[in-house]
Amino acid sequence: MINKDSIIVVTGSAGFIGSCMVGYLNEQGFGNLILVDEFEEEEKELNLHEKKYSVRVERENFFEWLNLEKPDVKFIFHLGARTDTTEFDYAIHQHLNVDYSQKIWNYCTANNIPLVYASSAATYGSGEFGYIDDHEIIEKLQPLNPYGVSKNEFDKWALQQQTQPPFWAGLKFFNVYGPNEYHKARMASMIFHGYHQIKKEGFVKLFKSHKQGFNDGEQLRDFIYVKDVIKVMYWMMTEVFVTDGIYNIGTGKARSFNDLVKATFAAMDQDAQIKYIDMPEDIRDKYQYFTEAKMEKIRHAGYTSPLYTLEEGIVDYVRNYLANNRYY
Repeated sequence: MINKDSIIVVTGSAGFIGSCMVGYLNEQGFGNLILVDEFEEEEKELNLHEKKYSVRVERENFFEWLNLEKPDVKFIFHLGARTDTTEFDYAIHQHLNVDYSQKIWNYCTANNIPLVYASSAATYGSGEFGYIDDHEIIEKLQPLNPYGVSKNEFDKWALQQQTQPPFWAGLKFFNVYGPNEYHKARMASMIFHGYHQIKKEGFVKLFKSHKQGFNDGEQLRDFIYVKDVIKVMYWMMTEVFVTDGIYNIGTGKARSFNDLVKATFAAMDQDAQIKYIDMPEDIRDKYQYFTEAKMEKIRHAGYTSPLYTLEEGIVDYVRNYLANNRYY
């Protein structure tokens, strides 16, 4: 039984989604947190400013620390990963996204600890099998980059395990945006980049389409606000009747990058000015032109809270965080 004194582990705790999760747990009265990450980046350090927790543990020392300290952990949110879709050295993804995740799983299994871990919509590749979180298609999926491959490899491995944590869920995050992504550089959301382009240039650059059937800026993604993501994860921890398995976490509604940019301008009380540029060669043949989460599975599991629309999420993000350089 989890209570406000329970020890909870958050890996990737200094990163974007992880630090927001720490903040949300604090808001719900949880402060006995073990934070796991690489803590050297200054921007990531700001993500943890004024957060409440018990201890920080460096990622590569974590399992040694667990063996030494033997904390009575009640739940693990495994959000740490190499998330750079332009990192093509698969060995890095194998170590951080597959091998490390397997060690987390095995620790949870051995110690009877429930586990929620981050998968990714990148596992769906070009979407030839649809965007449905059905376990039957996971073996067939063909991700477009090493990051997506590594996430899918762990999903496949998890489904094959005879021994499991008492509860587990792998969450396929779609395009998450929101506060605390300042450190992500090229991998930050288009809202983050768009906001700063508008401040500096007065316009936003979007990729031209290099695929028939899609006009420039009309590439479609399922954008989900980070505040919805952390609410879902918290619900997974506190709801005792959720079925084990892999779940999509999106809005269920694909929106265009043009829509996104127009909403960003609107949140800044400006008229939209968009310039279209060629997509970089290194990502052109690995680019997803359409993603849209099928959300029936998690709704059927009992998650009924309304989700932010794209416009609502962008207004909150721009006006309450980006405009004031605030962190969640």
